[in-house]
Amino acid sequence: MSAGFTYHGGRLSAACARFGGEPADWLDLSTGINPRSWHPGADVVVDWRALPDPDALASLEYAAAAFFGCDPALCAAVPGSETGLRQLGQSLALPGLHQPLAYGTYRAAFAQAESIQNLAQLPQRASVLVVGNPNNPDGRILSHDRLLALLDHQEQQGGWLIVDEAFADCDPGWSILGKVDAGRRLIVLRSFGKFFGLAGLRLGFLIAPPKVLADLRQGLGDWPIHAAALAFATPAYRDMPWITGTRRCLGASAAALDDVLKRHRLSFKGDCPLFRLIVGQNAGGLFQALAARQILTRPFSGHPDLLRIGLPANAAALQRLDMALSEVGGHG
Repeated sequence: MSAGFTYHGGRLSAACARFGGEPADWLDLSTGINPRSWHPGADVVVDWRALPDPDALASLEYAAAAFFGCDPALCAAVPGSETGLRQLGQSLALPGLHQPLAYGTYRAAFAQAESIQNLAQLPQRASVLVVGNPNNPDGRILSHDRLLALLDHQEQQGGWLIVDEAFADCDPGWSILGKVDAGRRLIVLRSFGKFFGLAGLRLGFLIAPPKVLADLRQGLGDWPIHAAALAFATPAYRDMPWITGTRRCLGASAAALDDVLKRHRLSFKGDCPLFRLIVGQNAGGLFQALAARQILTRPFSGHPDLLRIGLPANAAALQRLDMALSEVGGHG
């Protein structure tokens, strides 16, 4: 019954078709997207009549690079980090490596892909290792030293390390993008939509050596980013009061979610405040029980003991989850 919901979150129309109700009836906790999004001011205007302006793209990349703390020459905007990863899979033209519990596109982006159980036992051949930091869905954080050791191994083999930092805006201390330069085989992905809560803009960034970015830009064409993303994201990356306040609020909201999960004796893991991964024998049953109460979470194919729960938007949403867990006994 949950098979159609195991690849990506956010399939609210499918949930309505399967379990009933209208979209407005549902509490969607199936994604790792900030439920309290950044909102543009009245001075942010989108001109839908004109083609996206190259100068506006340059301004966006400069603002993003300043926020990330990297050289703008190493930063390129892409229409979603998922699209950027698929482009890299084609341009790098090497087999891909990923861990079993990871974002599905890590596998789909490469013509040849292999799951690696143990990062300490990487193959002695050229490949592209993709790791999430924080990892989705378990929220695991790898230290800088661990990531640099992985990079050294990949470089010795003539391969690459791609670090997907889609959720790293929550804590800048997690990021390794400061280590990207022209002479290293390191690429970092960043996502605008997760932290800023505007996933529909489909905007991400690659921080990579200039040659990689040149190949990427050629593949994406002359207008890679649409006008709304250019208009919204540039001031968003410069809005440091909102960014600082959001980091603080996300941490407090995640702590409140943790308290609810603990009260219902649910085991969970994850350091990223935007989601928690429930670990339990009947996690699949919990998905079904919550869906019957029009609360959408995220199950995983081949992992019936796992269920990801995104951050509720407010106290009312958290209370609704709390009440539903009380009704189902936390175990479906």
